[in-house]
Formats: sequence, structure tokens, C-alpha cells
Amino acid sequence: MVEERGGAEEEDEGVGMVEERGGEEEEREEDNENEDEDEENVEDNEEEEDEGVGMFEERGDEEIAVHGWGFLPSVCLWRLFWWLRDQDRMRANLVCRHWHAVMRSPSLWRFRRFHLSGRLNRFRRSEPLTTLTYARHLGGYLETLEVCVSSPHSSMVARRLQYTLRGLLDELTRAGTRLRSLSVTGLELDRTGWPRAVRGSLVRCLAHFFRRGASQLGSVSLKGARASLRQGMELLSALSQSQQHQYLRGRPGIASLDLDDFFSGPLPVHLHPRLPLALHSLRGLSSLGLSYSCLSDELLQALGQNGWGRGRRGRGYGWGRERGMLRSLKLRCHVNEAHSQVVCDSSWEGLVERCPRLEVQLHVEQVVNTDRLGRVLLPQVPLTDYSMTSCYFTESDWSAKPVLSEMLPQYWDRLQHVTLDLNNCHESLDEELLELVEVCVCLQHLTVWAFLEIHTVEQLLQARLEKRTSLNTLKVRIYSVSDDNQEAEEELEEVLCRYTHLTAVLHFSASIQPII
Repeated sequence: MVEERGGAEEEDEGVGMVEERGGEEEEREEDNENEDEDEENVEDNEEEEDEGVGMFEERGDEEIAVHGWGFLPSVCLWRLFWWLRDQDRMRANLVCRHWHAVMRSPSLWRFRRFHLSGRLNRFRRSEPLTTLTYARHLGGYLETLEVCVSSPHSSMVARRLQYTLRGLLDELTRAGTRLRSLSVTGLELDRTGWPRAVRGSLVRCLAHFFRRGASQLGSVSLKGARASLRQGMELLSALSQSQQHQYLRGRPGIASLDLDDFFSGPLPVHLHPRLPLALHSLRGLSSLGLSYSCLSDELLQALGQNGWGRGRRGRGYGWGRERGMLRSLKLRCHVNEAHSQVVCDSSWEGLVERCPRLEVQLHVEQVVNTDRLGRVLLPQVPLTDYSMTSCYFTESDWSAKPVLSEMLPQYWDRLQHVTLDLNNCHESLDEELLELVEVCVCLQHLTVWAFLEIHTVEQLLQARLEKRTSLNTLKVRIYSVSDDNQEAEEELEEVLCRYTHLTAVLHFSASIQPII
């Protein structure tokens, strides 16, 4: 019986082994079947992908909106489209409906800059066609327009420029454009290339646009117009008339006006009685750019009276008086313009009293007469930015030392930016420059192009390291009369390398430039 039981047990074990082997074979068969099914599924998926690609090619625009570039948000596309040129924008406009919709966003077309030369070019589209097409189709979106004009060399070129500008302004007026900023620079109407009739027609066209399409303007630049007294006053009068109904509605009107080089150079504009009245009527001015030839006691008095008063029961007309006061006055004094007029220090005192936040920026070009500079650089002027360019030929009877040691130190507590381009090969200005930097406690930016010693650059860097000055920008260009400056450049490089740790608080650079 024991043997029978043992045989039965062996039979049971054998059956179990067979069952186990059978189970393993069944599992292998199931795995093989699953692998076959997976392969079939993969083939089906590949067929579906192929069908999807075919559908993508057929449907085109619809699939682009879901995958790839078409899936980008409108904000990202807008940022990308902002940097594209007009030709690239036209191509992107045809990609899909989504891109087309983003391309029609008004924010992409609010700024435009035109460079007009009036010359024909067979490799480019004509300026009138490009300009007028843009104004006709997208002019309604414009808020900032800049037009840079190259002065014509012939009457034919002048007529093309006049036609283009007139068509542009007419299209903008017709489209009801609400410009916030307008800049028309470089006209130079005193050039002989402008015929008298074309010049007058262009001025009338600008004046007409100011009366009809400049009601929303907040910034205007007519820099480099060089108009006559009659033409310049016609433009200013039109600009003033366009702002009157804005003041009645409590709106500030024009806040920034750049009239640098607006009148023709040799004209004594400061003697014209209508200029102070025209600028006084622009009551919202906070920033003004002028040539020094326009400056007079009457003008300073008129600027001091600008501003907004209070309405009844203490209610303002939209802007308080403080916001309407002048804060920035940019003056440019050129040797070929009238700058010998006397402006009383009391006039400056009255202007500063009414405009306590006023900052004056003065740029002097080739005025080397010390007496005339003394009339300009009065102690009462709230000067914060001074730039000076001397003549590029030797003036042995002129010295820059009075400017550096006597005139500019008057503004030790307000002067912030100084730029000097001096031809001082006949005298040394190193000591005066170092004293000026240490005296002016508010000086932050210094740019000097002059004949200097390399040791002066080292002393300036050392003064900043010892915190004896508050400079955060220093740019020096050392003039040299020698052609071979290799040793000097190596010495300068060594000096700069010793102060590389100052880059965290001071942005500085220095170089040597030979002058022949």
C-alpha cells in the first residue's frame, strides 16, 4: 500500500509538472498572441498617423491652429510680429487665419517711422506708394509717427518730398488718426533745393494738419525745420489753435515740444514778440527744446506763467497746476546762431521760483568766447546736463580752464551729466578736470574727449574707488598727435585691468585716438 501511495504521489507530481509545463506553454502562446496584437495595433497606429498627416496637409490652416506655431498664444505671436519688417509681416499674414487675426491687432501698427529722401530707386518701391498705402489702410491705428526727411538737392526731389508728405498727412486726416506723438525732422527749409512755392505749400500743409488732426497730440518734434520767422510762427500758431478746445475740456494738450533748430540759424528770434505768446498759449508744456537764439526775458516769463489753474470750488480742470509746470528745458547754443543777447538773472530766478522742479540741459557747439559763455552760464540757471564741443582747429587765444574751474563748479549741487569734446593740444586740463569731478557731488555721468594723461584716468578711477565721487559712468577718449601709440595703449590697458572690480558700481571705458 505504501508503494501504491508512493506511485500515486509520483503520478500526481508528474501530472502537476505536466500541468505546469502546459501552463507555461499556454502563457507563451498568449504572449505570442499579444505580441501579434501589438504589432497589428502599431501598424494600425502608423496608418492612422499617415492618415493624420494627409488630413494635416489637406486641412492646412485648421491643423496649424492646433499644432506647432499655430498653437502659440496671441501674446507670444504679437511679440514676435513686433520685430518683423513689413515684407515679413505680409508673408506671416498669409500663413493661417490665426496669424492673420493677430496681424490685424491695432497694437502692432501704433508706431511707424518713415525715412523720406525723394530719390528714385529701381530696387525698392517708391516712397509715395509705400507711405500712402500704409496711411490709407493702417493709418487709423497710428499713435506715434516719426518722419525723417533728407534735405533735397534739386527742385524735382523737393516736389517729390512735398507730394509724399502732403499725401501722408491728408490720408491720416481722412482716416481720423488720433496721433499721440508726431515727429517731422530734418526739413531744413532754408536750403536752396527747396523752391519758394514748394516750401510755402509744405508749410501750409503742416499748418492745416495741426488745425484738423493734432487735437490728441501730446508730443511734437519739428527739430531741424530751419523755417523763416513767418513760416515758423504760422506753424506755432496753428499748433496753438489746435490745443485751445482741449484746454476747455480739461485736457492737458501738448506736454513735450522740441523746437531745436526750428528757425533758420542767423535769425534773431529772441526779438520777435509773438514767440513768447505762442509758447505761453501751450499751457500743458512740461518739456521744451529750443535754440538759444530764441531765449529772452519775455520768453522765460511766459514759460513761468504756464500751468493749469483751479476751477470753481477747488476742482481742477483735469490736471493740477504742479503737473502743468515746465520740468525740462533743453537749450542748444551754436556759434553760427544768435547767442550774444543778455538774459537777466532775475528772469531765471522767477522761472525757477514758479517751476521748482525745472532741469536745464545745455549743449554748446563751438562757442569758445569766454565772455559769451559767461552770459550763458549764469549761476541762477538750474543746470543739470552740460555738453560742450569746441572747434577742431587750434585756438591759441582760447582756454577751457575758466569753464572747468570757474563756471561749471557754480552748479556743484545739481550738475549730473558732463560731456566735453575739446581740442586742448595747447594746454593741459588734467588738474581742472579732477577738481571738477570731486567738487560736483551729484555728478553721475562723465564723457571726455580731450588731450589727457593716462595717469588722469587712473586718478579718476581711484577717486571712485575711494568714494570721493558719485560717478556711475565714465567714458574717456584720449587724443594723441602720434601715429604710433602701442606703448600708450598697453599702459592704459594695464590701468584699466587694475580696476576691473569697479564694474559693479562704475561703467567705464577708455581709449586712445590719434588726430592727424
